[in-house]
Amino acid sequence: MKTLREYIKDAGEKGVAIGHFNISNLEGLHGIYQAAKSLDLPVIIGVSEGEEKFAGREEVVALLRTIRERDNYPIFLNADHHSSFESVQACIDAGFDMVIIDGAKLPHEENIALTKQCVEYARAYTARTGRDVLVEAELGYIGSGSDIKDHIPEGAGVLTTPEDAQDFVDKTGVDVFAPSVGSIHGLIKSGKPHIDADLVKRIKETVHIPLVLHGGSGLRDEDFTNAIKAGISVVHINSEIRLAYRDAVEHFIEQNPNEINPAKILTPAVEAISTIVEARLKLFNHIS
Repeated sequence: MKTLREYIKDAGEKGVAIGHFNISNLEGLHGIYQAAKSLDLPVIIGVSEGEEKFAGREEVVALLRTIRERDNYPIFLNADHHSSFESVQACIDAGFDMVIIDGAKLPHEENIALTKQCVEYARAYTARTGRDVLVEAELGYIGSGSDIKDHIPEGAGVLTTPEDAQDFVDKTGVDVFAPSVGSIHGLIKSGKPHIDADLVKRIKETVHIPLVLHGGSGLRDEDFTNAIKAGISVVHINSEIRLAYRDAVEHFIEQNPNEINPAKILTPAVEAISTIVEARLKLFNHIS
């Protein structure tokens, strides 16, 4: 099986994107994997620091490893939005395929220093074990929190410039890079974020490494397709599947108030997640 680095490189060459979807429980994992496998597409599973704490770091690694080895399937695990060197180090040591050190809120030079520390640890780990681990970092304002916001938050207009992107990538040596190009984490009730595809293209031409789009939930289809055409190789989705999970469970309980079997209550949630993931993966891979 190819490495995650190779799959991301392939996606860039083909003009498609790999879907990245977060989980905090088995229902999410089953729903995402069911959709990816039905389309025979590689997929990245993400766990944020909060999701990792809830699900268990070693437990999530064991689950993904079991699926990958049992089915010989390209399903990969990412430590999404980790904020400290210690948390990144723990995930690398535990067996994650990729880590995101998120120092976007830090001053520029502090973000660079923290990111470089994580990159150096990952390189040393790979040299020692032979297991390839990717490091991603973020620059600019993409917001935070996989929640529902009333309005596009202040700061959303602070986008990453190609010059800052090049300086950051050159000084840190990151493998993949997440710039701020118009998207916002979470779902927005009033107004929709818009991706600056021309900015994506200029950053891609400047840094020459794979680019990642965060805050994909709620974007228009054309924003995704334009961003991928411009150079995005990985797209993150989380809030959409969280909302689908909640709504499916609420609806089932309303219709079946006397049901207490978790397997029956949660099966619609798995199906709802799978439906969304399948639709997104088709869009990211130009499948009609």
